[in-house]
Amino acid sequence: MTALSKLTLTDFRNHAAFSLNIKSAAVCLFGENGAGKTNILEALSLLGPGRGLRSASLNELVRQGSERGWTVSAVFDDDHQIGIGLDQASRTPKRAIRVDGAAATTNDLAERVRMIWVTPAMDVIFRGGGTERRRFLDRQVMANIPSHGRVSAAYEKSMRERNALLERNYIDPAWADAVENRMAEAGAIIAMNRAMIVRKLQAAVDARPDGYFPKSDLSISGEFEKRAADGASLSDLEEALRDTLAAGRARDRAAGRTLNGPHRSDLDVIHRPSGAAASLASTGQQKALLIGLILANARALSTADEQAPAPLILLDEAAAHLDPSRRAALFDELSSLKGQAWLTGTDATLFDAFRDRAQLVEVPPTGSA
Repeated sequence: MTALSKLTLTDFRNHAAFSLNIKSAAVCLFGENGAGKTNILEALSLLGPGRGLRSASLNELVRQGSERGWTVSAVFDDDHQIGIGLDQASRTPKRAIRVDGAAATTNDLAERVRMIWVTPAMDVIFRGGGTERRRFLDRQVMANIPSHGRVSAAYEKSMRERNALLERNYIDPAWADAVENRMAEAGAIIAMNRAMIVRKLQAAVDARPDGYFPKSDLSISGEFEKRAADGASLSDLEEALRDTLAAGRARDRAAGRTLNGPHRSDLDVIHRPSGAAASLASTGQQKALLIGLILANARALSTADEQAPAPLILLDEAAAHLDPSRRAALFDELSSLKGQAWLTGTDATLFDAFRDRAQLVEVPPTGSA
């Protein structure tokens, strides 16, 4: 699938009914605070796998006062269609997915839609702990390797099982072996995927022209990702992780959790112009670094296999925090990509540098259009 040609929301967040025919590779949504611009980006983000850019529960997405759930429908310019919504027939909240009218799964979404985004909440990535940076990295990995999300979920499930075993007075060795084997199998793939995409991202960063979005140097401070980067095979990684988990049972039991594995890794980012860690950069430099990384991944996705779908790039309030020169540079780079970009801002003048390369859409305060 490629770019969207039509988007329809029903009872989604504050939108009772929103429908938009899309005529451009860049769509700029503008309007007052609270009009529902970010809600539209969130709806778009749910066309891919995962919980979307806010990680909201399915029930949170229902418009207040609605009794029929919510739906998001997208038509792509190759005439394929994706429809998602709240499955009201299910006893527990569940996402209903249809592709071209037939029931589908999140795996189907992963193969058809590649999604990357920047939101104001992501400004803490370089200032906070490793959890947010791992999530950021895994989102970039999943955009390139759709199966990464499924493997990560399998790893997390096995780790929860192992942590539950650690809480017992007695750990059955055979049971622990079985759980750790599953963890090692999934963890090795995670480490290999991350190392591969960090290498790909670094190449894309290096290939970008010097300019308003500074280049960065990337690495992962994780034992198994480092081994993968040094050329370890998948079977070697799996064996090493399995041995580490088995050897650490007593220590992990005392801690009450698994202390080693890909879930403890961190993405290290260096601001290349200064040579300093991104955590020490100014707020403006961190914002520019983050956008630069997203643009690099968008470039990598745009130049990937022609059979792969072009990326959807969601930039929430990104333009508002840039000076006019940086905004113009951002718009120029987005216009050069194969993917489709969606941006939000409170004022249409923020997008003047796009000129006639973008479709400007006012989102009225009522959230209807």
